[in-house]
Amino acid sequence: MTDKRVIIITGASRGLGKTIARTFGRAGCRVVVAFRENEQTARMVSDEIKTLGGEACIVKADVRISQDVTAMVEQTLKQWGTIDVLVNNAGLTQDGLLLRMSEEQWDQVIDTNLTGAFHCIREVARHLNDKTGGHIINIASLVGLQGREGQANYSASKAALIGLTKSCAKELGGRNIKVNAVLPGYLPTDMGSAVSNTTRDRILHEHTLNRFSDAQETADFIYHLSLMHNVSGQVFNLDSRVI
Repeated sequence: MTDKRVIIITGASRGLGKTIARTFGRAGCRVVVAFRENEQTARMVSDEIKTLGGEACIVKADVRISQDVTAMVEQTLKQWGTIDVLVNNAGLTQDGLLLRMSEEQWDQVIDTNLTGAFHCIREVARHLNDKTGGHIINIASLVGLQGREGQANYSASKAALIGLTKSCAKELGGRNIKVNAVLPGYLPTDMGSAVSNTTRDRILHEHTLNRFSDAQETADFIYHLSLMHNVSGQVFNLDSRVI
């Protein structure tokens, strides 16, 4: 059975977002590949989704700018008439020790990871499918629960995103809108590869299974979570670190 739901995925031109987009596309969904900078890679993801049997369009949107988010939603509605799922995947790291961290480093990460998600949730929630209620899935991080030295800005943004998830789940539950957070764990994507070998080795040591998370397994989980009707306000840790 073909899944014809309409899915908006931010940060979908690379990394985990690309894998999520392909997974929904393979299931026959209509996928909005939202990107901020690289139109060429976004178009490649869109083309791949079409070859997998789904439908896709690309939308340039900086989630930090509310007008961009509004335009993204308007374009989606113009093309497909409805929205069923939002995956807030767009994220940014600007690591540095707290005492050396600039206000610009702080602001860029908070504005992208937290304020960007707020913009998307606020705009999309107004238009989610009336019949199914829709589903919002926020990509958070384990560091939002445990903290990480050198990532005060990123940890704070992801901790706040978890709080935003729970608050929105309570506010939007009466409209049958599900809101959940997923913690993918460390992934060897473009963002993940930016960490030092020492940090990577330490993260691996923290895993009880002695292996990192897998992007496809994470995307599969997100797809199946998006189909669930009775789960909201939850935080799912998808690696083997125990806290």
